Amino acid sequence: QSQLAESGGGLVQPGGSLRLSCDAGGYTLDYYAIGWFRQAPGKEREGVSCITRNGGTTTYADSVKGRFTISGDSAGNTVYLQMNNLKPEDTGVYYCAAAWYCSGSEFHYWGQGTQVTVSS
Repeated sequence: QSQLAESGGGLVQPGGSLRLSCDAGGYTLDYYAIGWFRQAPGKEREGVSCITRNGGTTTYADSVKGRFTISGDSAGNTVYLQMNNLKPEDTGVYYCAAAWYCSGSEFHYWGQGTQVTVSS
């Protein structure tokens, strides 16, 4: 199965928006849950959001609730992370990953990451 691939990162001012895309490759929402994670410099990687198989349920970290929205396209091949009202603390490398479930299973399959920088 092909690897996951993220895109859409960049430099944005505080309060701005970005939409990240995850090409799920062979790990489509038909069979897998897809999560978004991020890692800031000097910090551990943290979970940001997750969408279950077939897009049934979405979850968010408290730090992004109300600002970020995860969704999948109708084919289940691409998962998006719409990020609004971005803050400097949202800066980091964002990764998407696939697992059987959003919780209780390990994310074995990862993309290469896309850099998001929020700065004035």
